[in-house]
Amino acid sequence: MRTFGVQELLIILVIAVFLFGGKKLPEIAKGLGEGIKNFKNAMKPEDKPEEKKQA
Repeated sequence: MRTFGVQELLIILVIAVFLFGGKKLPEIAKGLGEGIKNFKNAMKPEDKPEEKKQA
């Protein structure tokens, strides 16, 4: 599979601006970033030992 160059990325960006509009793109990018962050956090093993409260 071929990698994307600068020209291809610019074409994709222009198409996205036409489809979603300039005002909607930051919201879409924020949602995508948060989704990727949540996915990465879910994939990390939790190495923290559970603390048991003694009452």
